Amino acid sequence: MSVMHVPDGLLDTKIWTASLALSAGAIGLAARRAGQELQERQVPTLGVMAAFVFAAQMVNFPVPGGTSGHLLGAALAALTLGPWAATLVMTAVLVIQAFFFGDGGVTALGANVLTMGVVAPWTAHASHRSLRRLWKGPRGGSVARFVAAWVSVEAAALVIALMLAASGYVPLALALGALLGWHALIGAGEGLITVAVLTYLHRLLPEDAGSARPMLRGDGV
Repeated sequence: MSVMHVPDGLLDTKIWTASLALSAGAIGLAARRAGQELQERQVPTLGVMAAFVFAAQMVNFPVPGGTSGHLLGAALAALTLGPWAATLVMTAVLVIQAFFFGDGGVTALGANVLTMGVVAPWTAHASHRSLRRLWKGPRGGSVARFVAAWVSVEAAALVIALMLAASGYVPLALALGALLGWHALIGAGEGLITVAVLTYLHRLLPEDAGSARPMLRGDGV
């Protein structure tokens, strides 16, 4: 359940080339930072998370506007591995989907990485970190994770709406109303799943797991 893949043909050339450049820069920076922050024992976790997100995103349902909705997983990745690693996980998933499964356009890959691989995990990370300063304890943590996941979906949908409108595909008011409206509901499902998975991981991993659970302790990285 979450934000859709943009197919080929909807974005103006200037929009998809600009988003490609921004995404490429973000991926390069993420690769360097993740390499500095992740320990060797955490590397297999990236593959596991990518496989989980990939499988979850294969469950699609139609959303008005010629695209589809599905579980995003960016918040889950960001709150488990940190935002830099989450960008790499989401990028890997999106590249495989675009080139091997036709889910999301090849020319729109930069736009999809920007929204789902950069905007979504970073808004989830920032939201969670801010909210944990206000809401303490296990219950506060669950609420913060739910809101962070919801915000990540809405933020990604907002950026897609802006890109579609800037490309002249649909009026801005219509794009905002359709995408933000539908994804407000989709984001609630994203939040529930994110909380459920993170709660399970919190109980599964021992307290001495250290950096294998960077965000599960509560206050972020």
